[in-house]
Amino acid sequence: MSAASHDAHDAHDHGHDHHDGGAAHGTLKDYVIGFVLAVILTAIPFWLVMADVLPTHQMTAVAVMGLAAIQVVVHMIYFLHMNPRSEGGWTMLALVFTLIVVVIALAGSLWVMHNLDTHMMAPMPHDMRQAP
Repeated sequence: MSAASHDAHDAHDHGHDHHDGGAAHGTLKDYVIGFVLAVILTAIPFWLVMADVLPTHQMTAVAVMGLAAIQVVVHMIYFLHMNPRSEGGWTMLALVFTLIVVVIALAGSLWVMHNLDTHMMAPMPHDMRQAP
């Protein structure tokens, strides 16, 4: 390899580190796949709600939340480039810890709200339901 072609090759690198230890860079193909999946995972819930496809609103809500969770994973893989190999696995460990904290906070909040609703609401007298 001549010095001129070597310099041209180095200029093409733009100073990026392409070894496994460097930051992960996505290819155009990865970004296109991620974008197409994100559009599909956005269009399906929109269609489910607007066309009233499922028999109950609860089933629709569960389907929308499931597709939202899948879309979060798609964004993490295709746009944030998170995988067990990136940064020695520390990004995945941080993600797992964050998910555990979020699940504990949400489950605890729902549990507290349910118990407050169950124990704090006074039963409604029978006569009040028929009042005009």
